[in-house]
Amino acid sequence: MADVSAPAENKDSLNGFLFALSAYLLWGFLPLYMKALAHISPAEVIAHRILWSIPVAGLLLIVLKRTDDLKKAIRNPRMLGMAAVTATLISVNWGIYVWAIGTGHALDTALGYFINPLFSILMGAVLLKEKLKRTQIAALALVVIAVIILTVEAGRLPVVALALTFSWGFYAFFRKTLPIGPNQGFLLEVLLLSPIALGYLVYLNLEGGGHFLMGNTTDTILLAAAGLVTAVPLILYANGAKLLRLSTIGIMQYIAPSMIFITAVFVFNEPFSAAKAVAFPLIWAALVIYTLPMLRQR
Repeated sequence: MADVSAPAENKDSLNGFLFALSAYLLWGFLPLYMKALAHISPAEVIAHRILWSIPVAGLLLIVLKRTDDLKKAIRNPRMLGMAAVTATLISVNWGIYVWAIGTGHALDTALGYFINPLFSILMGAVLLKEKLKRTQIAALALVVIAVIILTVEAGRLPVVALALTFSWGFYAFFRKTLPIGPNQGFLLEVLLLSPIALGYLVYLNLEGGGHFLMGNTTDTILLAAAGLVTAVPLILYANGAKLLRLSTIGIMQYIAPSMIFITAVFVFNEPFSAAKAVAFPLIWAALVIYTLPMLRQR
């Protein structure tokens, strides 16, 4: 697996495409795994995702012989501060996602990740002072209309979708600029989160509320697999993001939410209301308007 310590040239590569494609396909199937853990609290699931990711990511660094980079990062206060920000954002995103899948809000997660590429445009305009094109303004306008329709139907903002959009959007933004290799960066993130995760699991087991090694073999296996389920797609994504243009990553982001949408409607049988029947096509139209100019440019 490729590993770089600085942002790659702003161009696409085959390796980057394959890394990113693999990550998005794995994320597309992730709801099936999370649904199997719906009876376990999101906090416990997230704690296991953090702790079991450490040996997976650590073994990868040992194989790649890049542990020295991690040691340098740990001794760099600025690097630790930046990694703490990305670690916080990804843990928030995980928590919302796990809760949403387990409580029958998979459609909201799909909506959040459909909106995310367009939120990246807005971030570029606000944070990087990038000038918006007319097609981008039109796409954002359609998203706003869709959110208004969902808000009117529910009597409140689509909080789950927007929270996923914001947390993942900012994570991707800061992760892209983190001056460390993607594999080292991910391990650094979970290492920073591990004391909290370990402390919570110890407390949970002392209180008799844990599920790991508590008699149910299926739960134990699923929780132990959390490291692979979490680390592999994130590492693949991080490597892909370093080797692809932002516009290419933006287009590929549609893969996972499309799979989640299909799973939510046809596997989980979540209700597809009239408002969602209007809002989702508006979002899809916005994505088409956003994507076509990029494809023409390519």
